Amino acid sequence: MRHYDLSPLFRSNVGYERLNSLFDAAFHNNDAEKYPPYNIEKRGEDHYRITMAVAGFEADQLDITYQTNQLIIQGTQADSEEKNASPSEYLHRGIASRAFQHKFGLADHIKVADARLENGLLHIDLVREVPEALKPQKVAIGTKASQSLAPKAA
Repeated sequence: MRHYDLSPLFRSNVGYERLNSLFDAAFHNNDAEKYPPYNIEKRGEDHYRITMAVAGFEADQLDITYQTNQLIIQGTQADSEEKNASPSEYLHRGIASRAFQHKFGLADHIKVADARLENGLLHIDLVREVPEALKPQKVAIGTKASQSLAPKAA
């Protein structure tokens, strides 16, 4: 694993300490996070979608939790033998039926807009909603003439 020294960044910027943990998480190879398979799409300037293949899971077996800058998706499935009245013997079991938890880091102002389960795919739509106060604002440039017309404070 490579180790990146971010100290030059911290010399001239304030509040970016979280970057170090983001880099560590990004380069940490965790096989558990490969199940279930998923896609991340950018669908517009401020619109994103996470699509996760959750074959065999019902909506009540999935839990989506949104916290500041983090989305956690969990799936728990009862053992398939408990579901069926008659226990069966698998000759080949290629459809996974194990519990999972997957965490996605979200940038500032990313919110969950919608979540739905269709044909074994869990779609989670995300949108960036930047508050008006944080959006760039035009600043009027005054001239001496416009400043002399303005009322003076007493």
